[in-house]
This record gives sequence, C-alpha cells and structure tokens, in this order.
Amino acid sequence: MTQFRVMVNRHSAFYSPLIGTVAGGFLAKEGLDPHYGGEVPPSTNSPDMLAAGEIEICQGAVSASWAYLERGETPPIVHFAQINERDGFFVAAREPDADFTWDKLSGADVLADHGGQPLAMFKYGVHKMGVEYGSLNAIDAGTTAEIDEAFRSGTGQYVHQQGPAPQQLEADGVGHVVASVGEAIGPVAFSSIQGTREFVASDLASAFIRAYRKSRQWVNNASAEEIADKEAAFFPGIDRSVLADTIRFYQGLGCWNPAVEISRSSYETALDVFLHSNLITQRHDYDDVVVAPPAG
Repeated sequence: MTQFRVMVNRHSAFYSPLIGTVAGGFLAKEGLDPHYGGEVPPSTNSPDMLAAGEIEICQGAVSASWAYLERGETPPIVHFAQINERDGFFVAAREPDADFTWDKLSGADVLADHGGQPLAMFKYGVHKMGVEYGSLNAIDAGTTAEIDEAFRSGTGQYVHQQGPAPQQLEADGVGHVVASVGEAIGPVAFSSIQGTREFVASDLASAFIRAYRKSRQWVNNASAEEIADKEAAFFPGIDRSVLADTIRFYQGLGCWNPAVEISRSSYETALDVFLHSNLITQRHDYDDVVVAPPAG
C-alpha cells in the first residue's frame, strides 16, 4: 500500500469529512496506507510541510494563502476541496439560557479563542448579531486546552470553543451551549484541504479525492452514532455520546454539504470576514488560491 500522510491545523469532530477518510476506511479501500498525524506542531506550518513533501495533505483554510499574497508572494499551496462551509465554534455559558441573545455578551467576561481565523469569525458573527465586539471583555487564555482549563477553573462567564469541547463541558455540568457562530455567519469558506499544485495533478490526489467524496457522503448520511463509533479512537477523553451529539449538530448545520468544490460565494464571505478585522488589505482573487478538485 502507498503511504498517505494527513495532518490538521486543528483537531476536532468538525473535520469529520477528512478524519472519516481514515476512520471509515475509505483511503485504505483506494490502496492507501493512511497516517493521521494530528495537529501541525507550533514550531512549523502546514504550507512548509507540504512544500517539503513531509505530508501529502493538510486541513487548512483559504485564509492561509492570503498571508503570502499580502506580501506579494505566490502561496506554496492551493486549496482544492472544502471541508466545512460553516464556522464550527460555539458559545457556552455557565448556566442554561434558553432565551440567550448575543447582546448578553456585552460587558461579560468571554474566553475567546484568539487563533487568527477563529477570532476573526467570532468578531464577524458578533457583528452580524448587532453587537460591538469591543463591548465584550474578551479574555485570551492561550491554547485551546488552556481555554478549556480556564473555564473549568471558574474564569469567564462565557467561552468560545470548537466542538466537541463545549459539548463535553455540558456533559460534565460545567457549561451549557447557548449559541453557534456558524448559524450567525451562514455559509463561508471556513476550512479546506490544501496541498501543492504538484500533488493535485498526481494520481495519488485522484485516489484521495475518490476516498474523500465517499467519506463526505458517509458523514452526511450515516447516523451520528455510527460516525462517532468509528471516530472514537481519535477523541480520547470525549464521551462517545458527546461526540455523537456534536456530529449530529454539524450534520444539521449544513457545514458538510455534499459538494466537494470550494464555492466562489463562500470564498467571498471569508474575504468579508477578514476585511472586517483588518487582517487583509484587499480582496484576493479566488483563482490565486483555489483550484478545482482533481479528477477522481
């Protein structure tokens, strides 16, 4: 079998279409020996790893290419398939709140994930809900693990996390999910599969995309319990019922719609998000960042 190395910039049930290529056995059925390496180490970055041939593909975001374009450089990677067409973060509160409205965040202590794209999306979602982000007391507690630990230790009235972390808080009686940033923003090019142009033109990429299409159908059509059973080994410490509940929500949110292609409209919304936070200075052309999926 041919070795196939996969890594991610974030590890979450949100990326089930990609994790499913391994967990569901779809890569193996294409004659590939998958190696899921988890998150890219903080000492490097995925474009460099891809360019060096250390991995075949990585979960990323179209926004990763904009940093190169802002410097007048050609990105070393392209994005050839979507993973999520919605933001996958949630807002959790300390107490249940069936009547939650976004203006309740004003003046509140909010543990916000300060990663570049997650924070930009959170700011844009808050804005779309009619709230000034500056009215929040946004707390940067560090890494995703440190954010979770801080909230569990009593810091903050609200916390901003990707699933299944806030769902596990709920299962543990520590927090209660009250809002979805994905619902606030709507369709957006949130996460994608990136590789080099040379990879996209290869037979290996064609084998991958066949497996990926099947995995994408599976995560949309299978029961959340079946998917959670297959992916459980990828999420030690997460209750299987919590994992299933998280997957079920993402299925209903529509972030895994069957289309593999990254749509121009979702790309344009991602530009809106980053311009809102002044993270880019211009609207970078779709064709400089995105290519069509390889023929499968």
